[in-house]
Amino acid sequence: MMKVAVIVGSTREGRSGGTVAAWITRHIAQRDDMEADVVDLVATPLPTVLPELGSPPSDPEALPQLAAVSPRLAAADAFVVVTPEYNRSFPASLKNAIDWHNREWHAKPIGFVSYGGFSAGTRAVEQLRQVFGELHAVTIRDGVGFNGVWGAFGPDGEAADPAADAAAKKMLDQLAWWAEALRTARAARPYAA
Repeated sequence: MMKVAVIVGSTREGRSGGTVAAWITRHIAQRDDMEADVVDLVATPLPTVLPELGSPPSDPEALPQLAAVSPRLAAADAFVVVTPEYNRSFPASLKNAIDWHNREWHAKPIGFVSYGGFSAGTRAVEQLRQVFGELHAVTIRDGVGFNGVWGAFGPDGEAADPAADAAAKKMLDQLAWWAEALRTARAARPYAA
């Protein structure tokens, strides 16, 4: 089984991220090759003051906060990032979570489920691709995007457009391929950044 960390990137009150994350997590649960671990940045907040480069956190409260997230990211074989688009980018809470970690992302694949208004979060995803590339991660080309997210899900939490389910399957199939390939490669030879 591949461990997939589903990162819920928004911490905004009234967010749609929980609905979107629950939807993609159900898709993962239907597979026999993956298991999901939902890392919700509301439930597991991280400190917002980063330590000096190469130094441990000086805030004693940072250590238990990191302990609730960092080992889960390290154990993941792959990631699905659930992100909205705020002001043509992704949320600060997500960038903060990314920046607190480094090796946890190395040589691992990342798929995206984005949402927003007209653009379906695509501008946020394009910027995240650049950020994760810097951290030696592999981003999956195909993703899932919900425009007009407020009307994209029924009362049962399922996507109103069946094309979203097909897109999720395609993205997760590609994520599984890359996760297996990269896990095998990391086992054969540790990745050096």
